[in-house]
Amino acid sequence: MADCPNTETLALHLEDHILDIRLNRPESANAVNRPMWHELQEAFEWADRTAEVRVIILSGEGKHFCAGIDLSMFAGITTEHEDPSRANEQFVDHLQGLQRNLQSLRICKKPVLAATHGACIGAAIDMICYADMRYCAAATTFCVKEIDIGIVADVGTLQNLPGLMPDGLVRELALTGRNMDAEEAKESGFVTRVYPDRDALMSSVRSIAAQLAEKTPLAVRGTKRVLNYARDHTVEDGLEYVAIWNAAMMSKIDVEEAMTAKLEKRLPKFLD
Repeated sequence: MADCPNTETLALHLEDHILDIRLNRPESANAVNRPMWHELQEAFEWADRTAEVRVIILSGEGKHFCAGIDLSMFAGITTEHEDPSRANEQFVDHLQGLQRNLQSLRICKKPVLAATHGACIGAAIDMICYADMRYCAAATTFCVKEIDIGIVADVGTLQNLPGLMPDGLVRELALTGRNMDAEEAKESGFVTRVYPDRDALMSSVRSIAAQLAEKTPLAVRGTKRVLNYARDHTVEDGLEYVAIWNAAMMSKIDVEEAMTAKLEKRLPKFLD
């Protein structure tokens, strides 16, 4: 079994082709500090290149999924330079680094299932917007909080939410900073399912992840890529892309194994 990276702010566990990535700062409600930003990218890039990983569950330890950005981060974003324009350039570089940290969830070829409970605030919304599927416990509270601290959400929320829920609702949430409960999140399409509590959430999400892990990894990875491409392109472009993808990547070995397993009434066994 592949050895997971050693991380300070995340708890990683790989079993049965499912990688658990748990935000692991429960004493701070899993607020995202500087090491966590970098370790998230490290973990997802490791998962992307590790064949044994077929699917990823992202969750949080403790009472909350994530309370947003750690306030200590604000002390490090000011830049000093005799030329204000160069100081501003340094700030842009810093911010784009944070954007790359979270884009690692989207770039990762493996499906990412976000399982949220408790508070899911600010940077946590940025984070799970990049997941492929989002699930939550009934008591989860979602909030685009940046407006209340005087900033524009800048790490993915405003770019991704309009593709996940109605535009008017996105604007209301982003401009008022109000809370959205689990039922509203489900009705708007932001989350797929709501579970009674955290235990039911994690059990059900793991069951979904196990179903994905049983599929041919090559087709699963291809499906994520084609869906991401289709989201950002015209239907015609998407059709051409999937035709080229299948022409290059469809595995005769996997198709034969899937058909044989079906006839023999057993689970198929695929290469990583």
